[in-house]
Amino acid sequence: MAEQRKAVALISGGLDSMLAAKVVMEQGVEVEGVNFFTGFCVEGHTHAIRKKDRAKPKRNNALWVAEQLGIKLHIIDVIDEYKDVLLNPKHGYGSNMNPCLDCKVFMVKKAMKLFVDETFMESHGFDFIVTGEVIGQRPKSQRKATMPVIARESTAEDLLLRPLCARHLPETRPEREGWVNREALYDFHGRNRKPQMALAEQFGFSDWAQPAGGCCFLTDENYSKKLVDLWRARGEREYELDDIMLLKVGRHVRPADRFKLIIGREDGENQFLSGYKYRFTSLQTTSHPGPLCLIDGNPSSADLEFGARIVARYSQGRSADRVKVTIERPDGTGEVLDVTPLPANEIPDRWHV
Repeated sequence: MAEQRKAVALISGGLDSMLAAKVVMEQGVEVEGVNFFTGFCVEGHTHAIRKKDRAKPKRNNALWVAEQLGIKLHIIDVIDEYKDVLLNPKHGYGSNMNPCLDCKVFMVKKAMKLFVDETFMESHGFDFIVTGEVIGQRPKSQRKATMPVIARESTAEDLLLRPLCARHLPETRPEREGWVNREALYDFHGRNRKPQMALAEQFGFSDWAQPAGGCCFLTDENYSKKLVDLWRARGEREYELDDIMLLKVGRHVRPADRFKLIIGREDGENQFLSGYKYRFTSLQTTSHPGPLCLIDGNPSSADLEFGARIVARYSQGRSADRVKVTIERPDGTGEVLDVTPLPANEIPDRWHV
């Protein structure tokens, strides 16, 4: 009997990675998944925070995909390692702050070192790597010209198999050696999702993450603007996990470079932001129902009073003559301000990050 081959599949949690792994499994290859956690992933925790998103699944989509496939999934924290990819991308950014080509190179290379390279002490002895890339689906990283770049710079070379578009590409070692049958692979291309959806139905999958094929906040224009604003205001291109999380939540208002308001838009966001009161000075209306607000930066006393007027504007006391706003600092000190809500026409669009 032929030796059973093993493959490690990059699982993002989207439809394409799920299908790519399934296609290889259908050929008798033993597959395990790997998901690299960068901190920028679009996951169920954001859906759990917002009331408007409560109908969406509260799940880690990569884990959910692994469950649907019945495979083991390795989740690996690469937050610190990923910083260099984001801050210094060799191939630049996409339409927003997404270093997609460098990101793919990084993840395939990481998978090679952990699972395939026999000289690495933590090697699991896998034979090749599987990804869900489709030629033409993304303008930056998924073009025919970039496919060999990823294979070469990741050191995977011809051990990198893309089952969904393999028949548009040169044969890889798994195909040449007969580990997989090239004729049973696919020739998908372009941004049309119908072929993938048809294949999903064929495999019996009725649910998958939306938007299909997208799982990173860095591809989002609004999120990217918040990240750039954060760097500009701090005077350095650096971030921590808390920064990444807070950029996903609330209304961000920057009246001046020295400080920014992060204002909850609903109860779920208020509760989430309250978990950061140990780190940030907070503002909250007490005479009227209203949002919790965190102050990021170095505000003066006058800035805090001005911020309190902005917070009052977003409370149910926006039409009142006066609103009481409590200031609470991380050291436990605080005070109550009695302020006039700032009129809406005095909060210019440019302040909204």
